[in-house]
Amino acid sequence: MRQEYAKYLIEKTRRDYNVIAKHFSSTREFMWKDLMPLIDYTVSGDKVLDLGCGNGRLFSVLKEKGIEYVGMDNSEGLIEEAKRRFPKASFKVGGLLTLPFPEDTFDKVYCIATLHHIPSNELRVVALKEIKRVLKPKGILVLTVWNLWQRKTIWRKVIRNNLLKVIGFAKMDFNDILVPWKDKDGKVLIQRYIHLFTKRELRNVAKKAGFTVQDVKVTERPELKDNNLFIICQK
Repeated sequence: MRQEYAKYLIEKTRRDYNVIAKHFSSTREFMWKDLMPLIDYTVSGDKVLDLGCGNGRLFSVLKEKGIEYVGMDNSEGLIEEAKRRFPKASFKVGGLLTLPFPEDTFDKVYCIATLHHIPSNELRVVALKEIKRVLKPKGILVLTVWNLWQRKTIWRKVIRNNLLKVIGFAKMDFNDILVPWKDKDGKVLIQRYIHLFTKRELRNVAKKAGFTVQDVKVTERPELKDNNLFIICQK
């Protein structure tokens, strides 16, 4: 992917989430059950960075652990929602590619459903290297992304984009799609950029960024169709 187009997609994603911030927040009031086991990686006294924090729902379950929490998202609208919901927590506006923190700052970094909004493998490596930089030695990254091999994958979009890529007519990379976000009346408000990962790809990009990969698995929500991938990495 051309880096000019990748940068356009990053800015598009920021604008898109500003458009849907209130509606998106209303669909993310609570932590989903499949994400709750990931909370166990944090212990009392940890300094935690929540990247792509959205409306701050991760804070709602971490705050009882006695941790120091910072949430960050590049959508000003979502940060407004987070501050409204949790006025005593610390939230900042910012993106993954340049983190405004010194080296070795955090014990744990959570990056829930965010890295798949970063276009191009090159920029995803940049983002992960930034996360590694701000983690303390032996610090842990807990990260989830959309899974290519899930039941709700929009295969028509994937196949169309991949075929266009083969013949040189696609601006996006293989396994990239635009996913519509609809309001309660079914009107399409925006098209979200998403990169769909395989386990191997997720493991490889983490290793390329210099992480030691501890585990790569699929989240478990059998009642739904969106079983995502998660990876646990150590600096």
